[in-house]
Amino acid sequence: RNVTGCPVAGVDADELIDASPLVHEATRLLNGNPDFYNLPRKFKVTITGCRSWCVYPEINDVGLTAVRHPDTGEIGFTVRVGGGLSTDPHLGVRLDAFVGQREAVPVVRGVTEIFRDSDVLRQNREKARLKFLFLNGGWTPASFLAELERRLGSRLEPGVPDDPPDDVYRDHVGINPQRQPGRVYVGLPVVRGRITPAQMRTVADLAERFGSGQVRTTTMQNLLVLDVPREHAGRLAREAEGIGLALDASSFRRGTVACTGSEFCKLALTETKGFARTLVEELEHRLPGFDRHVRLHVTGCPNSCGQHWIADIGIEGKKLKVDGALVDAYYFCVGGGVGRHQAVARPVGYRVAASEVPAAIERLLRQYLEDRRPAESFREFAARHTDEELRGFLAGGLVGAVERDVPTGRPPAGVDG
Repeated sequence: RNVTGCPVAGVDADELIDASPLVHEATRLLNGNPDFYNLPRKFKVTITGCRSWCVYPEINDVGLTAVRHPDTGEIGFTVRVGGGLSTDPHLGVRLDAFVGQREAVPVVRGVTEIFRDSDVLRQNREKARLKFLFLNGGWTPASFLAELERRLGSRLEPGVPDDPPDDVYRDHVGINPQRQPGRVYVGLPVVRGRITPAQMRTVADLAERFGSGQVRTTTMQNLLVLDVPREHAGRLAREAEGIGLALDASSFRRGTVACTGSEFCKLALTETKGFARTLVEELEHRLPGFDRHVRLHVTGCPNSCGQHWIADIGIEGKKLKVDGALVDAYYFCVGGGVGRHQAVARPVGYRVAASEVPAAIERLLRQYLEDRRPAESFREFAARHTDEELRGFLAGGLVGAVERDVPTGRPPAGVDG
């Protein structure tokens, strides 16, 4: 895997450090190096100075995020290891270490060597990820740090508090100041990551007319137009809105992500891209004016390329028999997230045909709007309700109570036992 970094590194006015040189150095270390030809299966590394953590260090095998030392003022990194999703989600564990900038790439090398040399990760291809050292390999953050320091040949400074972002989206959408005086970059939300040729040509034209011609992409499947004079940003935004890329997009339009789906992926059970677009349009119609931050992730199979485990509402593709025919269906996971209030989404035991998903989400979000406490996020709302209650909100009734009354022991339609 390529080493990832923030798409506006060296540009964003709010970043702690431009980590691009370290990203390139780590890439040179790992790519084409015979020491690492024989790594197990998959290995994801990110290094960022971005305050919004837009590259999701919590779900990478190695995630370095910039932090300022409270005593010395030095900018270094905290390090998380063992993150990953798929069928066994695990959020990266934070090591008790402050990593100086000169130590960042050696730390990446040390973690990579641990990954390479671990025999337990080669015994089962399905478990050949660093996270399984923590899930069932008996490792702890302390033991991992001790082994890392042994390979480095020196002790790392003790860790310092970091500041995980509270923002739900991490998408750089909107008009944002650059470190270059008088310049801004404009983040355009792209629904489920699909854009037409006409839209792409128009965005390219906007980048050339109003900016430096640079367009970058984000992890949340959006586009960034760079180097726009501040006085021209409003006009660019208005023209982008004219082609369906409005900056003030609804929560559903901004917060929905979908994997490739069965259209191009042989593993997917359901079609996701067209479904996600229809879902966004349906929810905008059903809940006009909904302005709470909610992330809705659609994935077509258990491998979680759509990252449903870290979504407020994550739906996983399944099949369901309706009137004797198999149809696309989705299974609900609720309450996931990363950052300040990180949590893996909880499977709540509710599955419906794809056509019934918009109504189920509407019922759940209406319950949230009616019952939420002051300033309570959806994630906090989900955390204080049981699986049975959330299942009932989705179904519009006490599903759990009905489930116990089924005499055959089989769950009724819409319920996974």
